Amino acid sequence: MRPSRLTPRRLARVLLLLSGCLLMSMALALAMGSVRVPFGTILQALSGRGAPPEASIILLQVRLPRILLAALTGAALASAGAAFQAVLRNPLADPYILGISGGAALGAILSTLTGTDSTFGSILARPLFAFAGACLTVLAILALSRSRGVTASTPMLLIGWIFNSFFLALILFLETAVDFSRVRGAIFWLVGTLSPTPYSVLTGLAAAVGAGFTILWLLSRDFDLICAGEETARHMGCNVERTRVLAILAASLITAAVVSFSGLIGFVGLIVPHAARFLFGPDHRLLLPASALLGSAGLVLADALSRTLLAPTEVPVGVLTVLVGGPAFILLYRRHRWEISHD
Repeated sequence: MRPSRLTPRRLARVLLLLSGCLLMSMALALAMGSVRVPFGTILQALSGRGAPPEASIILLQVRLPRILLAALTGAALASAGAAFQAVLRNPLADPYILGISGGAALGAILSTLTGTDSTFGSILARPLFAFAGACLTVLAILALSRSRGVTASTPMLLIGWIFNSFFLALILFLETAVDFSRVRGAIFWLVGTLSPTPYSVLTGLAAAVGAGFTILWLLSRDFDLICAGEETARHMGCNVERTRVLAILAASLITAAVVSFSGLIGFVGLIVPHAARFLFGPDHRLLLPASALLGSAGLVLADALSRTLLAPTEVPVGVLTVLVGGPAFILLYRRHRWEISHD
């Protein structure tokens, strides 16, 4: 069934529904864990009235910051994936496959190995190193995939995949070459691990993700035109190259921002935009915010499960996203093939 035409009323209705789903997922995540907390106690703690001190510490200093980080990470990766799939016109594009997550991870690891994040600007060092790694990766990919003034999407994906493999190998080499005590947490970080983060850091992270997402949403009309065909987009007045570069840089910004704190979490940027497109249609004015909200809710629930499944042992959330995302992607791919064969 074809999705209905996008109207302001439909946009508001869908976003309100998804926002409610996100709030419900956050409430469930606050209650779940090795220590179950009743919803009444959660309301007391959030309102600052009558909650036991132990429950307030668990909820406000441990779970809530981690949930907020999961929500920001899911939103950033999903919206970045939707943007990459649009400007590259390739359903397999996402920050991980393009090597941008790997470049950001390498920058973050280097900030730890060099001691920069513990001796100077400890709060900003890792995100800045991660953003530098992501930007250098983007610039290299753009330069290598450019031919006769045009950036080709297929070479960009191939080059990004090669870069990502190289970065992961280099990170593993660095972990092997240095003192293990300095990088003992890096292996879990590489497969995606969320941890409580200070509220001041979350505020800065939210500002970076919000700024990057705003740029992407302002380009949503151009994304629709590019998806219809680059020649069509140029005839309609869209500067395809400018839109592509701006979108890639904005998506890289929000990817680097969250990767520096959450590590490499795969499949969110690949699967969630496909699910949002299937549910709500291809119009990027709705697809981008819908992907962000779905990504937030999905990663919040995945993190809650990672804390609960083998409690008190914790499963890295990146492991769960791959275990769920892999089969989901196969199902989406098979459905896409079936729809093509029956058109």
